[in-house]
Amino acid sequence: MPTPPLAALPIRRLTFRDLPACADLSEDRGWPREEHKWGLLLSAGKGYGIDGPDGGLASACVVTEYGSQEQPALGAIGMVLVAERHARQGVGRRLMHHVLSVMDSTPLTLYATPNGRPLYEELGFKVTGRAEMLRGHFVPGPDGSVAGISTRSATAEDLPALLRLDEEVFGADRTHIITRLPAFADQLRVAEEDGRIIGYAAAWPNMDTHVVGPLIARDTPTATALLASLAARTDRPLRTDIDVRHEELLAWVKDHGLESITFNTVMTCGITEPPGDWTRRFAPVTVAAG
Repeated sequence: MPTPPLAALPIRRLTFRDLPACADLSEDRGWPREEHKWGLLLSAGKGYGIDGPDGGLASACVVTEYGSQEQPALGAIGMVLVAERHARQGVGRRLMHHVLSVMDSTPLTLYATPNGRPLYEELGFKVTGRAEMLRGHFVPGPDGSVAGISTRSATAEDLPALLRLDEEVFGADRTHIITRLPAFADQLRVAEEDGRIIGYAAAWPNMDTHVVGPLIARDTPTATALLASLAARTDRPLRTDIDVRHEELLAWVKDHGLESITFNTVMTCGITEPPGDWTRRFAPVTVAAG
């Protein structure tokens, strides 16, 4: 039988059973397999893919919705990948058009690589910011403390307060992500003052690193205290993506051993900028989930 053209191949919803194929697709494009991250995205978000005529996935992406199920306040698009053997044939564009159609009037956001940005601009996305990816072994300060801010491991009793703080800062309800953090992350810590939670952060395993995200904090000193407390409890290199407007935190992490790897462009469609309070939103759970 003749091989059907890529334009004729159906787009389908991905499920958790597609996790190995998604990891294979990442590896095909020279990315780490990141099965742990794919697992979170496929369970908390909606995956879309095109099966290649020769096996495996020709293309895939994930949309993570926030807010109410009936009318999401925001959709974050991530992990937009096309297999190398099907590159430059319009497959990624077709998949993105499908996602835009499915999401209808829901505002959208994504972190674009330099290679992906032209396609997203063609589809109507506008640049609203940048994030700097950093990686390295954290080197603690000489006194071993940061700003005198108290941090501790989060407990089940903290969850209602974390959800309230997160929605206030992120600008939309993401209960389905936050409630997965205790199982997804190796560490989940809170910063508090006078018994009130003023920030929280997680460190989750990704290949040979621990990714710091989300990082939500009242101010930069609180963010540094949380980050240092996570670093003190791992031997792995840290990786994180920090909003470039947080210049003080960026300078601090570079002074403590992390190095700049690359920049990603924050883009939105249907809104002029992401919702919430950026001054307290230092790093995302993962750029793939907004």
